[in-house]
Amino acid sequence: MKRQNKLISLLLSLFLLMFTLIPQSALTVKAEGNSEMAVHFIDVGQGNAILVQSGGQNLLYDGGDQSHADLIISYLQEQNVENIDYMIASHYDEDHIGGLVPCIDNFSVSNIFGPDYVHTSNLFNNFMNTATANAIIVQYPSVGETFDFGTGSFTVLAPNGISQNSNDNSLVIKLENGSNSFIFTGDAEETSEQDMISTGMNLDCDVLSVGHHGSASSTTWDFLEATSPSYAVISCGINNQYNHPSADTMGRLSDMGIPVFRTDKQGTIIAVSDGTNISWSQEPCNDYSSGDSSINASAGGTGGNSWQEETTTSDPVPDNNADLGTMVWIPATGEKYHSIPNCGKMNPDTARQVSRSEAETMGYGPCSKCY
Repeated sequence: MKRQNKLISLLLSLFLLMFTLIPQSALTVKAEGNSEMAVHFIDVGQGNAILVQSGGQNLLYDGGDQSHADLIISYLQEQNVENIDYMIASHYDEDHIGGLVPCIDNFSVSNIFGPDYVHTSNLFNNFMNTATANAIIVQYPSVGETFDFGTGSFTVLAPNGISQNSNDNSLVIKLENGSNSFIFTGDAEETSEQDMISTGMNLDCDVLSVGHHGSASSTTWDFLEATSPSYAVISCGINNQYNHPSADTMGRLSDMGIPVFRTDKQGTIIAVSDGTNISWSQEPCNDYSSGDSSINASAGGTGGNSWQEETTTSDPVPDNNADLGTMVWIPATGEKYHSIPNCGKMNPDTARQVSRSEAETMGYGPCSKCY
């Protein structure tokens, strides 16, 4: 797990002040310099839309539903977007591609990526026909493929096959900029999460865009252990009919002490990576309550870690004088060892004990919460 750097730069302070004074709809955030990447988690209600800008390039991952199409177009225009270098449809449900269709007509789109399956909706047909009308061939990248983007790159993590469950067909990517990384999961559920873990690819990330709007069918213990995020972002609508996010998911995030951002509580959220640190447009809300108003989330509404405005990816340095024969706990998945089985950063039900020296020989590092 990454340590959090407490140094606050003057530029960040000025940025945060401006963000509080200027309406979000009128604010333009640019990735400046040779190493910056701006990630916009756009508030589209009960849907998902993420804009990434870096090195003069733009990537749009999902576009919300049809009712938010005008909002998406306006937001991209406010960010001075003219060309979309990569448009990625995580999958073809309406709350993810509804806003993408008009974007194809309103912007110059270089590449469209999506999963290789056929959805039964008219909207899916409209999406494909609009791409064809603009002389764009929808591409189906394979797991493990990496594409250069701006000052960094992104790698496809899923799907590792096509399922009858549309959600598990979600095209999941890991976006990297220097030592910073983000994982966008679409609506990927437990089956897809297990497939990603089984590939052996490095899933560790700074920021996890939580799957399926925080549904109980996603964000399992195993996946949280494998990704070990410093922050989680949940895109969902206020008082949505699905009661997203679920109490189960929020309980796991709370137990692991992961700071949480939520579009239903905070609106659009922007992260800026300089390749080492990640700065945010606002503090995490750390609201671990369920979307079901009839349930009192056991974690409470405002628990969690104290706010830190920047994060680095450096791991804790173990004490070389510590007794390497000390017994520690290791998880079924993940890369950290723990002093106790229930520290909150792993699933205690699948933990087992080994000596510290054995854990380090196997490649495990110390948990930042235990040590």
